Amino acid sequence: MKLISALLLASVSSIAVSVQAQELKIGYVNGERVLREAEPAKRAAAKLEAEFGKRQKELNDQSAAFRAQADKLDRDSPTLSEAEKARRQRELIELDRDLQRKQREYQEDLTQRKNEEVNNVSERAQRTIKAIGEAEHFDLIVQDQLVFYVSPRIDLTKKVIDALNAGK
Repeated sequence: MKLISALLLASVSSIAVSVQAQELKIGYVNGERVLREAEPAKRAAAKLEAEFGKRQKELNDQSAAFRAQADKLDRDSPTLSEAEKARRQRELIELDRDLQRKQREYQEDLTQRKNEEVNNVSERAQRTIKAIGEAEHFDLIVQDQLVFYVSPRIDLTKKVIDALNAGK
């Protein structure tokens, strides 16, 4: 029995020594920070702003015009005939429907374009992370999903952002 225990202890010790002999090089990347701070992500955000800014302003203007028309109806309501009041209310209902439809379409278009741009930047970041991992001989690089603690020593986020900014 003592012989079996000694053999078991020796084999466990040799396994632990072999694992220690092969140190793992592990890195971590904060994906949210990359998407927030990297130049390609900032350029994508500016591109979306340029693409959708005018449309957003038009929607804001239409919304303000709708509110002004609704306020005017409220102010004028006591002096209007029932027929005129009903006509203006129908106009407001139509304007509201049109505005809501345009806002919904705008939001759908913006969401689709944001997703496209985020995917482009994410793919580029993944290629950059892989290149850093291969060049610096990392065994494992993890991203922030399901990571509970990260030592600053293994955080590669700044290096990835710098590489993306440099156009690598």
